[in-house]
Amino acid sequence: MSILDDAREGMDHDARPQDDLFGHVNGRWLAQTDIPADRSSWGPFVQLADVAEEQVHRIIEDLAAKATDDVPGDLDVDAQKIGDLFASFMDTERVERVGIRPIRPLMEAVAALRDVRDVAAFLGEFERIGGHGLFGSYVNTDNRNSDRYLFHLAQGGLGLPDESYYREEKFAAIREAYVGYLTTMLRLVEEHVDGGDPEAGARTVLRIDTRLAEGHWERAETRDVQKTYNLTTIAELRELCPAFDWDVYVTNLSASAHEADELLFETCVRQPSYLQHLSTVLGEVSIEDWRTWLLTRVLRSAAPYLTDDFVEANFDFYGRTLNGTPELRARWKRGVSLVEGALGEAVGEEYVARHFPPSSKQQMDELVANLLAAYRSSIAELDWMTEETKARAYDKLDTFRPKIGYPEKFRDYSALQVRPDDLLGNVAAAASFETDRQLGKIGSPVDRDEWFMLPQTVNAYYNPGTNEICFPAGILQKPFFSPDAEPAENYGGIGAVIGHEIGH
Repeated sequence: MSILDDAREGMDHDARPQDDLFGHVNGRWLAQTDIPADRSSWGPFVQLADVAEEQVHRIIEDLAAKATDDVPGDLDVDAQKIGDLFASFMDTERVERVGIRPIRPLMEAVAALRDVRDVAAFLGEFERIGGHGLFGSYVNTDNRNSDRYLFHLAQGGLGLPDESYYREEKFAAIREAYVGYLTTMLRLVEEHVDGGDPEAGARTVLRIDTRLAEGHWERAETRDVQKTYNLTTIAELRELCPAFDWDVYVTNLSASAHEADELLFETCVRQPSYLQHLSTVLGEVSIEDWRTWLLTRVLRSAAPYLTDDFVEANFDFYGRTLNGTPELRARWKRGVSLVEGALGEAVGEEYVARHFPPSSKQQMDELVANLLAAYRSSIAELDWMTEETKARAYDKLDTFRPKIGYPEKFRDYSALQVRPDDLLGNVAAAASFETDRQLGKIGSPVDRDEWFMLPQTVNAYYNPGTNEICFPAGILQKPFFSPDAEPAENYGGIGAVIGHEIGH
């Protein structure tokens, strides 16, 4: 069946296109299709993502078997790591047996905190291994100078999606459900709760969250590229949020002896007023309450990798209550996601070898080139666009860099250590590996060959900083693309996605 035949199967010919075009095109498909219980939405992108997930699952199992069967000294190192990581996640018997033992060192570290400086020190260590603290931090190119990397700081610290959930009456039931979730989590480690009262601890966390949310910008403001671009020196950062010890935070975040003056020499602070507000909140909240708040951050971060009671409590709130997803995804699917997050390009290299031949890449290169040429012709005929604007549009087209299928060079995972019997340790090691990779960009030339999606991802993106469009191999399958399809079908499928990305 062709791509066009698939599309026709979903049409409702009883709905006239002049009356209801959407119903005409999609009516039968909508009537016949149910959203799977482990999904909150369904459509061609999600369907294809499921196909890619199955493909990746087979690759992981094949590589794991190969690593096990190879003679000593002849192992594929990445295959061994992929197999060991997946095995550590799938070993549910061991996960249940060790219980909360893997997170006990973190809980004991939280219990030992004595002042706000200790909080900053702990957050550096915690964020290094993938935890989330009082703000978001990440490395990206400078929005106004794409030749350099910058450390970015953004508002954070909330357990609910955004600040509106803490102030609007329509979310009152969500807030109570959040308290119930936190209470459940704290009861699972009751002996580690300050004061020994999980429900009181949950109320404390909601109170701190709410106080932090009072300093958050609303969503519309956070999308303003002008307001959220604020270059800040380390001296200005210390003045902006003096209650937070930036030096000890950076020391613990980085393994390469970065000094705060070096790493944060110039930082893009997306919401400066939030950091000012945070400094006030740090002084208001007692260390006992900060310990309770941080304990819940540890539990939430580790929950997907702990025993079933943690997994279920975490999913019940964040999956069912917040996202409306009835069922937790099968464990093997969650294991695939873990492996892709930690060793995604190692899996992707094999994915490309199996599912994206050079001939498909050549077809896609030609298709993108034709669409860029069509854009140029279209711009030339626009009577509403000034000549100056046309010149800038042509310049954008001339400097466009399409990335098709997979990166020219795959990531080196030699520094990442993985064990088959240490799930939480593997998760922490993978996060630390990525933290070092990201921080190592500061002061280095921008790598324009880096991809921000895996080859097996079913998606695409446009990066304005480098003026590039990226189409991973994962999306280059039916119903969007097929090497055997008629050109018109591919232009109507993946061509629409390409046109969307070019038009950003």
